[in-house]
Amino acid sequence: MSRDPAKLIYAKSHEWADVVQDGNDQFATVGISAFAIEQLTDLVYMDLPKVGQQVTAGEEFGEVESVKAVSPLYSPVDGEVVEVHDELPDRLDDLKTDPYDFGWIIKIKLSAAPPADLLDFPSYQQQCAEAG
Repeated sequence: MSRDPAKLIYAKSHEWADVVQDGNDQFATVGISAFAIEQLTDLVYMDLPKVGQQVTAGEEFGEVESVKAVSPLYSPVDGEVVEVHDELPDRLDDLKTDPYDFGWIIKIKLSAAPPADLLDFPSYQQQCAEAG
């Protein structure tokens, strides 16, 4: 399955979410955008949450470290982590080349609707262009 960046929603902090309905539940696959990865440059470490951890929109759930800086990862949605991409920290180069498919970080079972302040793709692109 190829994930289309234009169909995702984005936090202002550069995390993306792919929200799907499964029966009565909503799930979000979460990652970081190609723009964020480009800004970080060479990634060297990623700290991931544990399955079962509760996450809150706008709050930190992990971090990614590059040769330039350590950057927190923020959840774009509220819920419970139901899956973690365990092989990602050992394959950070693959994250750089495929941030939307291979590069997913966690899957969250939503406890509430996605926040209204998440950005659609055109709005996110505009934010990135303004950031330079």
